Amino acid sequence: MSFDTHVKSRLAVALTSRQLLRIRRIFHEGRRQVLRQPHVVHYFHDAADPYCHLTAQVLQRFQDRYRVFVRPYLISGPPEDAVPDPVAHHRNALNDSRNLARKLGLAEPSATGPDRHAVSQAEQALAANLEDGEFLLGVSDISRKLWTGGEFSKGKGTDPSSAKAKGDHQLSSFGHYIGGTFYYGGEWYWGVDRLHYLEDRLQTAGLGADLPPLIPVPDLQDNHAEGQAIEFFFSFRSPYSYLAFDRVRDLARRSGADLVLRPVLPMLMRGLPVPKAKSSYILLDCAREARRLGVPFGRICDPLGVGVERGYALLDHAQAQGRMAEYCSAFLRGVWSQGSDASTNNGLAQIVGQAGLDWNIARQELTTQNWRARVEQNQDRLQEIGLWGVPSFRVSGQSIWGQDRLWAVEDALVS
Repeated sequence: MSFDTHVKSRLAVALTSRQLLRIRRIFHEGRRQVLRQPHVVHYFHDAADPYCHLTAQVLQRFQDRYRVFVRPYLISGPPEDAVPDPVAHHRNALNDSRNLARKLGLAEPSATGPDRHAVSQAEQALAANLEDGEFLLGVSDISRKLWTGGEFSKGKGTDPSSAKAKGDHQLSSFGHYIGGTFYYGGEWYWGVDRLHYLEDRLQTAGLGADLPPLIPVPDLQDNHAEGQAIEFFFSFRSPYSYLAFDRVRDLARRSGADLVLRPVLPMLMRGLPVPKAKSSYILLDCAREARRLGVPFGRICDPLGVGVERGYALLDHAQAQGRMAEYCSAFLRGVWSQGSDASTNNGLAQIVGQAGLDWNIARQELTTQNWRARVEQNQDRLQEIGLWGVPSFRVSGQSIWGQDRLWAVEDALVS
């Protein structure tokens, strides 16, 4: 491992540590007290985002629970570089938010989504409510009308351009890129999926009663689905793939389903953009998800480029030895929690050994290029099922994206 790689790995440990998290929170709370500011939770709403339709339904209940001031903003939507495939992104967001709403007992958005005229009407009504200080009181009803085809009254409306420009600027200055997000004291919480983290923080700070979260994390059940298959798309460079890998293996084992492993190239190696704000959020979100799941994480050695290529070069060998899943698991664990440098022989040898393979035999396959055809076929398949990022799943004709959607994978298996 080079000195530069060693330093970056140690820096990642610090950035994702509990200790730094505590220091950050102490700093933000101290700053708030010095400036005599109230506890403010900033919320960013994109009327055209179906996930915001879900957050709109819990905003007032959240405000009623905690001694904080929820400051809402209206925004335009994500920048182009944050959404590599807008059509596929929109389709997946609609399907996923509908599944999530059903799972959580919330009102579903419509299957097709609103048209531009309806979005414009909703934005005008929301902008007027922002001016009147009634956003939290009105956002649920406005969102319901927008996402269920309801009629908007011809009452007061306000040009939303100024409100959206202000919201876009604030979102960017805080360092994020997408709607349905909450920001409090230096940390981001995206949508109803991550609201429980914010609630836990506020309760720990004594800002609300110790109550169960408004939106609990869905549990997995021990259902059986013999004869079914789970296509699992992942990347060696994806920390979310690491968090999902052993858990989906366990799900397949418990349910009796076949697990079909489909590695793909990382987005950057496929020429897809990943904004800096997105990368930063992913790292910190993975760290807290890993802590909740009890998964080691943080001693990172980014395999982007040579590390991924060398890792994929050994896929055929691992499969021939009947150790494909063990090898992929060891690789992901090595680069995301053990600081293994897959671009070096020492680092990759450590990974290969943990997978139960013989390095002296495996190393002879490092120059092979056969893996490229496998990965290209998987990428074509990923596009065919309407997705582009990982970890993703195809189960019973349904496309599912995200390490936090294993409950949806299980539901699809038994539906």
